This record gives sequence, structure tokens and C-alpha cells, in this order.
Amino acid sequence: MTRLLLTISEADANAALESSAFDEVFFWTRGGRSTFVGTLDPHLSTLGVVNPRNIDLVRIALAVLASDRSVLREGGGSSWNAREFDLTVQVTDPDAWAMQADRLGRIIGFLSGDRWTFRFTQAPPVGETRLLVDEQRHDRTVLLSGGADSAAGALASALELGEGRSQSLVSHFSSTAISPVQQRVAKAIEGLAPGVQQAHRQFRLSRRAKRLDTTWFRDEPSTRSRSLLFLALGLAVAERAGSPLWIAENGFASLNPPLGPDRRGSLSTHTTHPRFLHELADLMKDVGGHGLIENPFATLTKGDMFRRVANAVGVDAASTYLSETNSCSHTDARFSGVVGASCGVCFGCLVRRAAFVASEVPDKTTYLVNDTSGRFDAFIQQKSVVEPMRDFADRGIRLRDVMAMSLPPGYAAQDALALTQRGVEELRSLFT
Repeated sequence: MTRLLLTISEADANAALESSAFDEVFFWTRGGRSTFVGTLDPHLSTLGVVNPRNIDLVRIALAVLASDRSVLREGGGSSWNAREFDLTVQVTDPDAWAMQADRLGRIIGFLSGDRWTFRFTQAPPVGETRLLVDEQRHDRTVLLSGGADSAAGALASALELGEGRSQSLVSHFSSTAISPVQQRVAKAIEGLAPGVQQAHRQFRLSRRAKRLDTTWFRDEPSTRSRSLLFLALGLAVAERAGSPLWIAENGFASLNPPLGPDRRGSLSTHTTHPRFLHELADLMKDVGGHGLIENPFATLTKGDMFRRVANAVGVDAASTYLSETNSCSHTDARFSGVVGASCGVCFGCLVRRAAFVASEVPDKTTYLVNDTSGRFDAFIQQKSVVEPMRDFADRGIRLRDVMAMSLPPGYAAQDALALTQRGVEELRSLFT
């Protein structure tokens, strides 16, 4: 069991460090002596007066991600271990969250594959007057990660809304490599859907490499909890905008069936799984926050999404637009020598490449796997899941595989089976 604390009080952080009551102490303030680097303070003041429960969710999500990154896993594949976290977070209403602590632990446990115990303590009051930001209402708030699915969804949203209506795009990044990709996609939407008003909010928020005492944090690379912080930030913006939050992810990737019996660990994630989204939305509703989350693309494959873009703006424009996105799991591969490049051999890249083939939209993406210089051969060999993906495509999906996916209420197993089988067919198109 690892004991961790997220506090927004420097005095409480110092006291916790002196008492040795916690294995890790995270202190969040904007600038100065902080565990985190980014553009937001723990009261989300730059957004205006946000529902306190949504502010709390951002703190919880940041604490979960920092904890996830700071405790190393053991093994991999079928030996990928479940860690135990005892996490204390300072929130505005500890009693409200304490009533949901066990439920929250189950939701986050499903997301990360670990065991979570949550405790909540009273956060100090806001020390300064919150910014009186003008009301900025939008018809829809859309998460824009810089990946192909989010880009397809943001464009589909703009085209569906039509002239005179508006949407708010929300981006989060820790690596500066992905920020320009998000900006390019947002700019491209303005050109492809010129009649729609659009605001793009980019948030940088990530754990620093060093602790408050200047020693180095451990750095766990799997970080399956990243989507929680992205969703929490999106919900905070959506609450201010008075709109639902769209998360655009193809249904095949959301269900993310394991590639094989030995691939149920770090390669079988639940970041946009329908059960996770459903349970998080219900939790936020019950705790008194804004939690309206929608994924209108949950019944589509990635190839289906690409076809929709092509049908809406034409094949050539779709090719250019989608090729500017980045779906790679290793966006921040500094050690490869190319920051922000797409490897072409990870799960995200292979599903992306298959979607281009299946949709007959030309793929103009530059992939490291196609580099003939030999500079990236070792990196490609280390990151490649081509053979497991090929075996997975050959084997296909069976009903018993679907029954192990923990579907939410109302999601029929036969529907999940049909969707994943179509996703497998797309993968086969890449390997034939």
C-alpha cells in the first residue's frame, strides 16, 4: 500500500513531509514551489466561478495521475501487477466525496487496473477573489487531444452545429510536442466549417520530475489514468459553457479487446471504455457536479469515422486533415531522436493505418517505421506490437471475448461483438 497526499496548502505539504505520514506528497499551486507545472491553479480561477464539485474532480484526477506516474509497476503482459494506493485529496466538501469514496475507488480501479482507497480532507478557502470571467455559453464542448478520432469528432460537431452556433474545444497536454498538433487541428476546423464560432482552450498540467525536496520522482510510463484528467478539465469547461461534453472515440478502441491472453495488462486500457464513461457521469451527477458526457461515435470503427469526414469535406481534404493528427502512443519519444513523430507500429498507429486503408482515404502521415536510414530500428523493434496485432486479426473476436469486456448496463453483448468484428476486419485490411 502506497500512501499519497495531494494538498493545495504549502503549510500542509510541509507538515506532511516532516511527519513522514505519506510516501509521496503532491503540492499544487500555480507557479512557485509546486509539484506541478502548468497554466491552471487548484481553484481553476482562469475559468471563472466553476461548480466546486468539478473543481474537486480536477484535483482528484490530477492526484490520481500523479500517483499513477509515481509508483512503478512490476512485470508486464499477464504478469502486470495491480498496485495499492491510499490517496488523500484536499477538496471543497470532504463529506460529499467521502460518501462516494468506495464508488470512486471502483471506477478508478477499473480505469487503471489497480486498487484505490480515497480519503478527503478540507481544502483551505480561496485566498483571492476569483476572476469574474464573462459568461461564454457554447452549444457543445468537445475534447480535442490531437488524435484522429478527436479531430474527426470536433469537425463533425462543427458541421452538425452549423452556421451561427458555437463550440468550445478543450485540449490538455503534458508534452509540448502535441500542443502544435492541437492548434493546427483547431485552425483547420475553422477553414472547413467557417460559419461556426469556436473557442479553443489548451491546458498544460503535469507532474514535475522532482519532488518538493528536489529528489527525483520515480516515473511509471503506463499512466492509464490520463483520460480522467482530460475528462475532468473538459467537464469543468463544459460546466461553464452550459453544454454537454463530447468525447470522440471510435467504439472498437473504446472497448479495446485484449490482443491475447497475455496482453490484458498495459495494452488493454479502459481510458474511454463505455462502462468507465457511464459510471463517471453518474458519479458526478450524484455528487452534485456537471457530468454530462457523450460519445456519439461509440458504435463506429475508426474507419467509419474517417469515411464520415471524407463524405463531409471530400477525400482530398479528409486526407490532409486527418494526416495532420497524431494517434501514436509514443508522441513524446525523445529518446528516439524525433519528438512528436508517429512510430507506425504501436496499437494506436496500427488502428489508424488500418482505418486509412479501410476508408480509402490516402494516408500522408510520416511514420518512423518507414524510415530507411536505420536510425530508428531499435526503437521500432522495442515498441512494435505488429505481430500480436497480426495474430489478433487472424484469430478474430469471439463472444466469450466480449463477455469479458465489462460492458455497462444496456450495452448488448451482440452489439459489442458485431462492432469489434468490424474493427478486426479493418485490421485485416492492413495485413493483407
